[in-house]
Order: sequence, then structure tokens, then C-alpha cells
Amino acid sequence: MIMARRKIAMKKIENINARQVTFSKRRKGLFKKAQELSTLCDAQIALIVISATSKLFEYATSSMQQIFERRNRHSGVQGSDISSTAQQLGSESFDMLHKEIVDKTHELSRLNGKELQGLTIQELHKLEELLLRRWTTISKIKDEKITQEINSLKTKEAELTEENQKLKQKLVPEQRQCYESITSSSSDFPPDNGPSDTSLNLGLRLFE
Repeated sequence: MIMARRKIAMKKIENINARQVTFSKRRKGLFKKAQELSTLCDAQIALIVISATSKLFEYATSSMQQIFERRNRHSGVQGSDISSTAQQLGSESFDMLHKEIVDKTHELSRLNGKELQGLTIQELHKLEELLLRRWTTISKIKDEKITQEINSLKTKEAELTEENQKLKQKLVPEQRQCYESITSSSSDFPPDNGPSDTSLNLGLRLFE
């Protein structure tokens, strides 16, 4: 049984991650369709896409500047106006790049707990979710590091235990041999009868 494909409602995607994933897929699909149209119909196509985060994406079947020159010729723009249009596009790209740098700088400051007074409750909630996701990632990496250190210590402990066992096995025969040698040496001496026996023997010889 073939499942019917769910129709996606044409409205803004509220979830930021889902929105970024959809944007990436749709943008690639748009560029692919443009390439197919150019190949099949020998058309010159130029696309400019700006994301919600002010990232600039461009696609051109040939040169972007050449396509704009042709467009300007059709619209009656000539000479210096073409150069002005190119400069304007470069300026817009620079402005967008500068804005992205500023936004990222503000985001970094907010992650460090700064510049929070001007944020709305919704923006603070999004920032909190971002911090929680990053904290979860940091905690996961920290736990992995601790687990690796514990496993390393256990391995060293096992190696030391094994070395101690080998050392004990080596020392036990040597200690037994040393003990037997001492016992054997002590048995070679005659028994000691004490000083009283010696005196008694000397006395008996004097009276004989």
C-alpha cells in the first residue's frame, strides 16, 4: 500500500532547526531546477538567495555580471549605469556580510550573559534553548572524557596488579630457598649442653 504524501502547508516554519533544514533542501532544489532549465532550453539564469540569517547564495549559468549586463541592456540601462549596478551589488554583499558579523558578535555576547536587557521574552526563551543544547553537548563530551580517564586508570591498575603477582611468584621460591639454607646450616653445629656441664667435667678431672 502506497502512503499518500503529506501536503506541506505554505506558511512560515516556526521551528528554527526545521526551517534551516528546509531552506537548505529547497535552495539546492531551486538551483538544480535552474541548472536543468538552462541545460534543456539553453537559457541564461542568475539567482540570488538571501537566507533569514542574511547569508547570500548566488547561482549563475555563466557570469553573474554578464547576465546583469544583458538584463540592463534590455531595460535600457547603459554604460556607467552597468558599473554602478555591479558596485551596488558588491556594496550590498559587503553590507550583508557586515550585518552577519555584527549579529554573530551580539549572539556571542548574549551567550556570555551580556546585552540581555533589550531582548524580548521570546528571544530570551530561544537563547535559553540554545544554551541548553550547547550545555548538553558540553556535558556529553565531558562525560566521555571522564569515562576515558576511568578506563585508562583501570587498565593501569590491572597492569600493576599483574606485575605484582609476577613479582610475588618470583620471590616466593627465593624466600623458601633462603629459609632452607639457613635451617641446613644451623643443623651442622653440635648441641650446646650449657656452662654447667663444662664445669662439672672439669671438676671430675681434678679429683681423679
